[in-house]
Amino acid sequence: MTDAVEFVQDQMSQRKPSSPISREEIRAIYAQGEIIALVEGLLERISQLEARLDQLENQQKQDSRNSSKPPSGDGLGKRTKRLRSRGERSSGGQPEHPGRTLEWSEQVDEVIVHPVLQCEACGASLSEIEVESWLLRQVHDLPPLRCVVREHQAEEKRCPCCTKLNQAVFPANVNSVVQYGSGIKSLMVYLMVGQLLPSMRVCDLLREVVGLEVSEGTLYNTYTHCHESLETIELHLKRAIQQAEVGHFDETGIRVNGQLMWLHVACTAALTYYFIHPKRRQVAMDAMDILPHFSSIGFHDNCSSYAHYACQHGWCNAHHLRELLFVVERYGQSWANEMMTFLVEIKTQVETAKAAGFSALSAIQLKEFEQRYQQLLKQGFQDNPMPPTVLEKPKSRGRPKQNPPRNLLNRLSNQSAVLAFMYDFRVPFDNNQAERDVCMMKLRQKISGGFRSLEGARLFYRIRGYRSTLRKQGIEVLDALKQLFEGNPIFPSLQPE
Repeated sequence: MTDAVEFVQDQMSQRKPSSPISREEIRAIYAQGEIIALVEGLLERISQLEARLDQLENQQKQDSRNSSKPPSGDGLGKRTKRLRSRGERSSGGQPEHPGRTLEWSEQVDEVIVHPVLQCEACGASLSEIEVESWLLRQVHDLPPLRCVVREHQAEEKRCPCCTKLNQAVFPANVNSVVQYGSGIKSLMVYLMVGQLLPSMRVCDLLREVVGLEVSEGTLYNTYTHCHESLETIELHLKRAIQQAEVGHFDETGIRVNGQLMWLHVACTAALTYYFIHPKRRQVAMDAMDILPHFSSIGFHDNCSSYAHYACQHGWCNAHHLRELLFVVERYGQSWANEMMTFLVEIKTQVETAKAAGFSALSAIQLKEFEQRYQQLLKQGFQDNPMPPTVLEKPKSRGRPKQNPPRNLLNRLSNQSAVLAFMYDFRVPFDNNQAERDVCMMKLRQKISGGFRSLEGARLFYRIRGYRSTLRKQGIEVLDALKQLFEGNPIFPSLQPE
């Protein structure tokens, strides 16, 4: 091909600028026998450049509204338009809202009297005059925060009959000569796991607010103790999710010692289990050991690795709405806009039926929705035919490359997974449950950075899974951690929904 290009350039350089190409020159070029290869090469190069241009334009059009990109990737000029339509009511408290304010307390802990000692007009003494009435005001405040030192004294008594020296038993959590109590230990863990603070900032907070000089080594030892105490509870959480009627699954990237690893979450509305692994797909899912034993409805994005498991599958429609919005904005295709409206319409009908006490849509509604869904898919495929492959070289393996709208249509063709929320009212419309459980882990990475070791990450995520489960079930986290260090751990409800 290079020889053909050089030949053409040589022939053109020998010709005068004003003289046309003669028949003999054209025949000489064709005589080389490589002009077809030259044209095919140029066409292939043009096709590659067009594909690259299309890819760059797609990237330029994607943001957090119409793709899976996080909002932080939108930049300072981020757009604030959302998929959710604007409501009729203004933001803030509504006129019919009762409102809440700081209530007057009937029980007070301390009374401070402000006496009237003399008359403001004449200066006469009023210290002996009887009080006619009182003006009352209440201030809700914190007492001075300080560490309380409790000394445990165990009696020793010698038996007068057998002369044996008997000793009283210390509480199970009092096992050192000098130690921190369960209140301080639970606060350490709560600040690191609940409030996502790095260890140095926890030490600063305890020193400045409570007056305790705590080292990072002490924090780590407390952390490890909490992690070991939760081993049995975590095992029960895992088994409970395996038996849940609907399980939510997702994953996200986490930095550990400067390397990318993957945090997997399996959860329900009442349970949370975290698992970190160097891999993202089926190898990690097998190692997590929940999906291989899960036989109910697994709700997730349409990652192909989930298809290897025998459970029923439901796909997150929040992802579909974002991708459909991208097709509307990037390609201007009407079917995508109609599909967005249609999915939200089904969601509204399902919510209305639930509120009315129904457990399923009627057969007529289901048939109508299915027909409309297939019509929209048909329209989408007509607007996005298979790309021509005349000039393309066949690939040795894999499917032929298609544009984003057709790729989306292929995924939407799995009607049972996309419309799982329509067929089974237990299934939600989106996978926001798993998204919320993962989101805070990304926030932790922004606040405290990545983990220094894989072991440290595992310590954090076991405790965080316990904390998330407690919050979902309305159990006070700080009290639960305190009881954990006292040797009386709270077992959250493990019954599957």
